[in-house]
Amino acid sequence: MAASASTDGAIERLVIENCAIATVDAHDTEYATGHVVVAGNVIESVGAGKAPEGLAHVVRRIDGTGHLVTPGLINTHHHFYQWLTRGLATDHNLFNWLVALYPTWARIDAPMLAAATQGSLGMMVKGGVTTAADHHYVFPRGSGDLVGAELAAAAEIGARITLARGSMDRSEKDGGLPPDFAVETTEGALLATEEAIDTHHDASFGSMVQIAAAPCSPFSVSTELMRQGAELARRKGVRMHTHGSETVEEEKFCHELFGMGPTDYFESTGWLGDDVWMAHCVHMNDSDIAAFARTGTGVAHCPSSNARLAAGIARVPDMLAAGVPVGLGVDGTASNESGELHTELRNALLINRLGAHREAALNARKALRLGTYGGAQVLGRSAEIGSLEAGKLADLVLWKLDGLGHSSIADPVTALVFGAAAPVTLSLVGGRTVVEDNHLSNVDEDAVARTARAEAQRLARIAAEG
Repeated sequence: MAASASTDGAIERLVIENCAIATVDAHDTEYATGHVVVAGNVIESVGAGKAPEGLAHVVRRIDGTGHLVTPGLINTHHHFYQWLTRGLATDHNLFNWLVALYPTWARIDAPMLAAATQGSLGMMVKGGVTTAADHHYVFPRGSGDLVGAELAAAAEIGARITLARGSMDRSEKDGGLPPDFAVETTEGALLATEEAIDTHHDASFGSMVQIAAAPCSPFSVSTELMRQGAELARRKGVRMHTHGSETVEEEKFCHELFGMGPTDYFESTGWLGDDVWMAHCVHMNDSDIAAFARTGTGVAHCPSSNARLAAGIARVPDMLAAGVPVGLGVDGTASNESGELHTELRNALLINRLGAHREAALNARKALRLGTYGGAQVLGRSAEIGSLEAGKLADLVLWKLDGLGHSSIADPVTALVFGAAAPVTLSLVGGRTVVEDNHLSNVDEDAVARTARAEAQRLARIAAEG
């Protein structure tokens, strides 16, 4: 259901009571037993105890006993199209994995991307994601309107989207990794990015779609595309996204090609700033972290993908201590087959405890902040989402924690982060239901699975035919 305007124009309300609440506000305010009132598309109140008496136009009351309410999770990096190529190249590092899969990815078309979007986004939304950033950078000739297909498919699911319109113009013949037929021209990529911004970007409060300019990576994009991409983004007032410092091979590539490391290269092309966020950032030295902190450049931390591709352990505790904005990312499901962000809360905590800071690296509440408010910061939407506060958008999740999997963990935030993946009883995006009783509300999950399976098989056949 949606908490919206009634037929007489009054704002309808939804009330959740008797639940634990982690607001993830500036003070990490929590309530052992509290309430949240949603009015229209925003949070009207959140606090201890029962909801205020005498609320008008309450269309639904939910008893949240045994549940925890948190802000909706925010995924800051993904590649939706990779839903169709899960389970391949499972023993490869990043560069070998890319070389193995680029020829298949370069055969994608609009129906395939629509199916992959619903698979990828549906899986995340079932696990508490309410906003997702997708970095789509593969635009084969004759593939149709990929941006339009992705956004239409996402709209059916009901989550907020930041579509990072990616691009590649450095192919094998230019010393890059993608095959020659998989890239765009520099001019074509810039024109198409501008068209996507002009057609789809909505900067208003509560918008469901935002566009970012997103050349893929230093090893698949020319310096000219990086520079002009930054100029375009700032002229249009949109955010900027790319991959950065993911592997030691990438660092070696940058030194050989540009005579400097990735962070210095990004700065030389205009790619550091508080309107920029980068995926991975695994191999960052002290100088790199200081540059990100000085400029306000954000990081999408993807712990499972980093482990899957043997990239390494990002220095997240050091980034946070320096003041770098950090959010969490699933990354594409060809390098994180589970496709879920709520498992990244746990994996971020555990993997970072293998690093230099050991048990002091992250705790449950810091992990939850990475997946909520940190993500909102990285996507430039912290005034709207990422915490439960009056006036913010009603993007929230009601997690069921009274079942067997969490039955003996007293602290609800610890149960959510350290425990088994918690079922989602209710998830709202702007007051509208996207998940209820652990099922997607707006699409047929079985139909999504069947379509994705068929499109994955079609892609495999086309790729095999060459």
